Amino acid sequence: MKNLWISIKITLAMCLLLGVGYVLILRLTAAVASPNDGEAETVMLDGRIVGAANVGQQFTDIRYFWGRPSAVDYNGGGSGGSNKATTNPEYLAEVEQRIADFLAAHPYLSREEVPSEMVTASGSGLDPDISPRGAQVQVRRVAEARGLNSATVQHLVDSLTRKPWLGLFGTEKVNVLRLNIALEEMSRK
Repeated sequence: MKNLWISIKITLAMCLLLGVGYVLILRLTAAVASPNDGEAETVMLDGRIVGAANVGQQFTDIRYFWGRPSAVDYNGGGSGGSNKATTNPEYLAEVEQRIADFLAAHPYLSREEVPSEMVTASGSGLDPDISPRGAQVQVRRVAEARGLNSATVQHLVDSLTRKPWLGLFGTEKVNVLRLNIALEEMSRK
């Protein structure tokens, strides 16, 4: 009976330590080490929240920049990849269809100029960012659809391109939601 009581106390202590303590440590670390005190960074337009900067959203209108395709239809509750191998016939057919759709919207590009990130889904399915190249190939389409000068739209892309942290960690990237919000604000001027 003595061993049972000791086992129960150890179990309760571990539940408290790992169930509560660990979560508190993670929360405190996020509050100290991450931007926005560990909270999702929201993006506003016209005084209302239109999305989170760290979660990809689907844009299909030709007036907007498009992000990476999502294998989970941008569902934050079920993030993940497709789990299909790169040799899977279904996967290859999806990629071929995405290439065809991308080229139809960007007739000035050749197949070789289509960035792979624009036709392949990421592991999370929720990437909020694209590479500067992924944005640059869309500049002409967006500028023409909005009646803007391509150089103006390219300047906007350049101004919103984030460099690697400390010049070392990560890659250059452009947040698609922020870019589209900036386009909306520019169009209103």
